[in-house]
Amino acid sequence: MTEDPSPMITSPTSPDTDSVAPTTADHPPLEVTLAAPRGFCAGVERAIRAVEEALCRFGAPVYVRHEIVHNVHVVERLKRMGAIFIEDMEDAPSDRPIILSAHGSPARVHDTINARGMTSIDATCPLVSKVHNRAKRLAEKGYHIILIGHDGHQEVVGTQGQVDDTEMSLVETVEQAETMRFPEAPLAYVTQTTLSVDETTDIIATLKSRFPDIVSPAKADICYATSNRQDAIKAISPDKELVIVIGSATSSNSKRMVEVAREAGAQNAVLTDDASSFDWSLLRGLKRLAISAGASAPEDLVEEFLLALSKRYALAIDTLEVAQEAVTFKMPVAHNA
Repeated sequence: MTEDPSPMITSPTSPDTDSVAPTTADHPPLEVTLAAPRGFCAGVERAIRAVEEALCRFGAPVYVRHEIVHNVHVVERLKRMGAIFIEDMEDAPSDRPIILSAHGSPARVHDTINARGMTSIDATCPLVSKVHNRAKRLAEKGYHIILIGHDGHQEVVGTQGQVDDTEMSLVETVEQAETMRFPEAPLAYVTQTTLSVDETTDIIATLKSRFPDIVSPAKADICYATSNRQDAIKAISPDKELVIVIGSATSSNSKRMVEVAREAGAQNAVLTDDASSFDWSLLRGLKRLAISAGASAPEDLVEEFLLALSKRYALAIDTLEVAQEAVTFKMPVAHNA
């Protein structure tokens, strides 16, 4: 990956004067636990590299349908390199490459690319593609598919777009799983890959209680990175006064990490884009906090946050690691329709 030319940390936006770093060595002590794993997963790294390599091969501009990953810093850096992000395929000229985001795209998008003869690079995370392929196979076999996920999220939109509207129902909550009615057909379920593991487990248990013959995936759809980051949050949260998750508000896995931290016993948990947008008044009087980052957040944002902390506190930093990740995915190739 190329180096991120993001600007250095700016002053905090909070007007709280108590949070300003002391100018002498009398910084108050603060214990900081870093979660591991955190930050980029293999699917995110693959998608970002796909845009970078396309810019090197084809030159600017290249077009990207939807944010390549849900992080404002990543998107802005790629914009500066020459990527143009769109939502409507009509905004992409036929003579420039189009890259599909890590979240996956409906089948109609692929149909449009083929009809217009466009060069395309599909950066859909392979774990999302696995869910897409399973949904299509189930529909072909006559199953009605229950998709567990969040309405409107780009990954859910992409999965819904793999089959006919009548072949899939979306369930977001345990309450819906308890009460929704489904067509008289054999049932199967798939899930969004970035959900809360615990919440999804409850929904699945409810569906299985109602429909004992419902068909499950051979392996859980929630991705390894989501599970690992949530496990790490659970491990660091119980004795912490504050858990900070670095990530964008559009990132489903980042928002779920905040929820998991609160459920695991953190006194408070917040999501922040970066050090410059953080409300430093939240740290007043605290002794112990923990930091993690969503799967689409670059590690340099964590480093910048720690630098900002070090200007205000005497830090004692340790890392709690719950898993090691060595997953890699083969890079997508350009296809000419």
